[in-house]
Amino acid sequence: MAAVTPTKSLLHSSSSFPKSSFFPKTQFNSISFKKTQSGLEPIRSKSGNACFSGGDGVRRARRRTERREEGLVVRCTAEGIERGLLVRGRGQEGKFVVPERFKVVALLACVMCLCNADRVVMSVAIVPLAAKHGWSSSFLGIVQSSFLWGYIFSSVVGGALVDKYGGKKVIAWGVGLWSIATLLTPWAANHSTIALLSVRAFFGLAEGVALPSMSTLLSRWFPSHERATAVGMSMAGFHLGNVAGLVLTPIAMSSIGIAGPFIFFSSLGLLWLTTWAYGVTNDPNESQFISKSELRLIQAGKSNTSLKKGEVLPLRLLLSKLPTWAIIVANVTNNWGYFVMLSWMPVYFKTVFNVNLKQAAWFSAVPWGSMAISGYIAGLVSDFLVKAGCSVTLVRKIMQSIGFIGPGVSLLLLNYAKTPVVASIFITAALSFSSFSQAGFLLNMQDIAPQYAGFLHGIANSAGTLAAIVSTIGTGYFVQWLGSFQAFLTVTAGLYFASTIFWNLYATGERVF
Repeated sequence: MAAVTPTKSLLHSSSSFPKSSFFPKTQFNSISFKKTQSGLEPIRSKSGNACFSGGDGVRRARRRTERREEGLVVRCTAEGIERGLLVRGRGQEGKFVVPERFKVVALLACVMCLCNADRVVMSVAIVPLAAKHGWSSSFLGIVQSSFLWGYIFSSVVGGALVDKYGGKKVIAWGVGLWSIATLLTPWAANHSTIALLSVRAFFGLAEGVALPSMSTLLSRWFPSHERATAVGMSMAGFHLGNVAGLVLTPIAMSSIGIAGPFIFFSSLGLLWLTTWAYGVTNDPNESQFISKSELRLIQAGKSNTSLKKGEVLPLRLLLSKLPTWAIIVANVTNNWGYFVMLSWMPVYFKTVFNVNLKQAAWFSAVPWGSMAISGYIAGLVSDFLVKAGCSVTLVRKIMQSIGFIGPGVSLLLLNYAKTPVVASIFITAALSFSSFSQAGFLLNMQDIAPQYAGFLHGIANSAGTLAAIVSTIGTGYFVQWLGSFQAFLTVTAGLYFASTIFWNLYATGERVF
C-alpha cells in the first residue's frame, strides 16, 4: 500500500463516501489519502493518476477502512478477494455470514450420517431378530446383504441421473424413499422373510444414489484445492452415522422396542428434506444467496474446461482405459473390507469374545468414530500436498496406498487379538487407514472424468456393491463352515495388498475423459 501522510487517527466507513464518488465502477486495490483544508484528497502517482489499479475489466469495488496509529488508511478491496471462512453475502451489505459452500457440505455431512445410520440399525437389530426367528449364521449374511441387491442396480442409474439432473433432486428423492423403507423394516420382519428381503432391497435401491450425488455436488461447489477436505467433511458424517446407529440402536430398542430406532432415524431423514429442498442448488451459479466473491473463488479454483450437460459417455469407451479399472478395482476392494466390518463387527464381538449387545455396539462404534477423524485429516493432507505443488497423480497414489496397506496389516494382526479391547484397537487402525481412500479413488473419479463422474461412480460402485454382497454372505458361510473369522480376514488382507499394486501401476490424476 502506498504511504500516507501522517495525521491523527480517523475512521471512515464506506458509507461516508457518496454514491457519486469520483471512482465510479472501477476496480482498485488501494488508495492513500492526505488530509487538507478542503478534506481528503487522493495522493497522485508520478503519472498524475490516483493510486489505484484499473485493469481491463470494469468492476464495482467496495471500500473498507482500518484504524492506524500513524494516520488514516483507506483500503479499497475489489469484491472477490476475501477467502476466509466468513464472507459477505448478496443483499447483506455489512453483515457476515457463513459461506454457502460450507452450508452445502454441512447438509451433505448430515444426510451421509443418516445414510449410514439407517444401514447400521439392521446390523444391530438383526441379533434379537435372529434369536426371535431362529435364523442361522448363513441366513444372517443373506439378510445383511439384501439391501445391496437394490443398491447394485441404482448406483449406475443414479449416477447417470445425477450427471443429467444434478445431485440436489436425485439425493432428495433417495432420502425420501429410503426413509420410508427404514420405517417399514420392523413391520416387514414380523410379516415374512420375503417382505423383509424386499423392503431391504428397496432400501438399498434408494440409497444407491447417495454417494454419486455427494461427489457431484461437492465438485460443483468447491474449488479443486478444497475438494479433498470437503469430501473428508462429508464422509466424516458418513462414518459418524455408524457411531450413531451402533450406539443409539440398542438404547432405543431397550426403551421402545425393536421398531424404536427405525422410527427415529426415518423421522430424521424426512426432517432433513425440509431444509434441503429450499437451502441448496445444484450449482453455485444458481444460488440466490452466494456472494459474488465466493462464486469467483469457486470458479477460479476449477478447470477451464467447460462441462456439457446431458451427454452420456459410452460404456465401452469408459471401460477401455486402465485408469477406469484402477478406480473400479479400488472400489471393489474398499467395499469388500468395509462391508465385512460394517455388517459383522457386532456379531464378531459377540461370537468371539461373548460380549453383550450393548458392549458389542460400543466396541464396534469406536473404530467408526476414529475413521471420521482420520478421513478429515486425510483430506487436509491431500489438499495441502496439492497446494504445495505435488502432482495430483502422486497425491492420489500416496493416499490410496495408505488406505489399503494400513487395513491389510491391521486385519492380519486382528487374527491374534485375545481380548475385545485389543481387537477394537486393530479394527480402529484398519478403518482409520481405510479412510485415506476418500482422498484416493473417491476423488480420482472427478480427476479423470469430471463431466461423467456420476456415471463412473455408479459403474465403480456397482462393482463394489457386488463385492460387498459376496464378502457379506461369504463371511457368514466361512464362519458357519470353519467356526472362525480368521480365514476370511486373511483373504481380505491379501486383496488389499494386491489392489495396492494395481492402483500404483495404472491410476492417474490427469483428465482422461
